[in-house]
Amino acid sequence: MKPKFRAFGGASLGAAFLMANSSIGPGFLTQTTVFTQQLLTSFGFVILISVVLDVGAQLNTWRILTVSELRAQDLANRLLPGLGYLLAALVILGGFAFNIGNIAGCGLGLNVLTGMSYEQGALISCGVALLLFWVREIGKMLDGFTKILGTVKILLTLGIAFSAHPPLLQALHHTLLPVKISAAAIVTIVGGTVGGYITFSGAHRLLDAGIKGIENQAEVTRSAVSGIVISTVMRFVLFLAIVGVLSHGAVLEADNPAAGVFRAAAGEVGFRVFGVILWSAAISSVVGAAYTSVSFFKTFHPVFARYERACISVFIVLSTGIFVFIGKPTQLLIFAGAINGLILPIALGIVLVAATSRRLMGSYHHPRWMLAAGWVVVLVMGGLSVPVLVEQVSGMLR
Repeated sequence: MKPKFRAFGGASLGAAFLMANSSIGPGFLTQTTVFTQQLLTSFGFVILISVVLDVGAQLNTWRILTVSELRAQDLANRLLPGLGYLLAALVILGGFAFNIGNIAGCGLGLNVLTGMSYEQGALISCGVALLLFWVREIGKMLDGFTKILGTVKILLTLGIAFSAHPPLLQALHHTLLPVKISAAAIVTIVGGTVGGYITFSGAHRLLDAGIKGIENQAEVTRSAVSGIVISTVMRFVLFLAIVGVLSHGAVLEADNPAAGVFRAAAGEVGFRVFGVILWSAAISSVVGAAYTSVSFFKTFHPVFARYERACISVFIVLSTGIFVFIGKPTQLLIFAGAINGLILPIALGIVLVAATSRRLMGSYHHPRWMLAAGWVVVLVMGGLSVPVLVEQVSGMLR
């Protein structure tokens, strides 16, 4: 069959932006800020390593799913009956962790804007999220609004990175030769970028758009790599902005460090704009993470499909309840990335085993170098994530 040559855009670019937008949320901002505070210019090395691991995970996942023409949970069930239920449970668990973090981001955003407590902000945002979900017209309006604010977020971060005058040579030097390395940072950043449902969301978007099969693999590859590039560029720019602000002696708030970066660099106006950006990104992520997570089990039984809206609403309410009970928004946002960093090697391992099955893949032979790269990601993330997650859990219980 001859390859179909298409201009890179439409659903392909949409899938790349869906993946990137899913990863550039409140967790992205908080995780990058916290670990840059700890590692300073050496955090550039964490970004570099995470890019390599991200590409290894995402390229394999997107190519294998689109060649098989099956969603991840269905491919796993075809590989071994019942395995799809395990994969769905893991992705839903990771999505639940992400959603608790998203609710925490809503609380942080409203705290910046109004001064109300994080818990009050979370409860109000839960009500807004349910309203957005049930009243589709409002949801569409917010979706357009969020895209505009996403552009503002990138421009504002670029402006701050430029005005903060970061030590560029030192940052580049330590990106290649770090002074210190953090396993927790690597696991959390990779988990927050391609962990859990995020990497599957883009691949499933391509399947829905009919971009599948061996003939479309060049387009799938471009889309997969583009999503990583978009989120990595944004993370590196944010990293430079934070390093620049810290190099001038700024002291960031422990509860909302990312907001402190924008306040130090752009004053009260930048601080308030950040509040709007953080809340809008978080509230859209609450609905998106709940919707995508529930989509992993709605195909297993007609009752879930019939009561899909009710399931999503319960998912959002439970996420809010747990955040209000636990508090600690910054720690929860870090934890969400860490737990998805543990789920990633399990989910990727299942997909890689499926890639070697002639029964599932037909005449397609997955490139050996890509399989090898995927198993390296599984081994590295599997080895690093367990002790990191144990450390995160013990830290939250203190």
